[in-house]
Amino acid sequence: MKKQTTKRSLKAESAPAEPDAAPKKDATEKKRSRRPNVRERLVLAALDEVEEVGFARFSLRHVATACGVSTAAPYKHFRNKREIIEAVLRYINSDWLRRQDAVLRKYADEPIRRRLVELSLEFIRFMYENPQFRSVLMIRGDTFDAEYLKIKATLSAKSKEIISEYCELVGMPARVAKIKMYVVRSLIYGASLMFSNGELVYDDYTMGFVRAAIDREFDLPWELETPDIGAREIAERSSNAFAEK
Repeated sequence: MKKQTTKRSLKAESAPAEPDAAPKKDATEKKRSRRPNVRERLVLAALDEVEEVGFARFSLRHVATACGVSTAAPYKHFRNKREIIEAVLRYINSDWLRRQDAVLRKYADEPIRRRLVELSLEFIRFMYENPQFRSVLMIRGDTFDAEYLKIKATLSAKSKEIISEYCELVGMPARVAKIKMYVVRSLIYGASLMFSNGELVYDDYTMGFVRAAIDREFDLPWELETPDIGAREIAERSSNAFAEK
């Protein structure tokens, strides 16, 4: 099973970032399409290992076996399993950042709210098309150190930046902007999971529904009324949660 999953990951690694790119490969594309070296193979195998057994049962010995190298080989590139997981996270980040940049270029002349919605939808597609990434992204932040959290935060940095920019543009208080970030991220991850497990049909119609839900969030009232907790405390809790991701 691991072998098959690894092949899938290797295929994803060599695929062009943009389908409509010119036939002639540039330096970056050539680098991606070449055969992965030992370090890269270890990273891809580690991704498959986390997907299959989770972080608690993750084994560098199993990763080495999947790559067909000695059990000592991983330690020539990584000090421990935490370090190789950080490398996996960087791999996921680089894959996402290519897609993120493509979306931002495509909608560069559109209103900021449109860019925000399109970026959110693209991340849902990214997660649906790469379900193996979820196992790494869902590892609890307190399992790792500040460096891991810093790497992980890169994934959502641009989205948070655009949300903050939009909220400032329309005069929305900063604490409310944090709540909006929480809700939008919940919609993104929730939709990704429901598409992956089949609760939602992954098609244009349903994506249109998700698009409407994300866009509508910014038209909803700013102040929340709940019996036990106010908007300020929600914002503070959300801020603390985002600091871990």
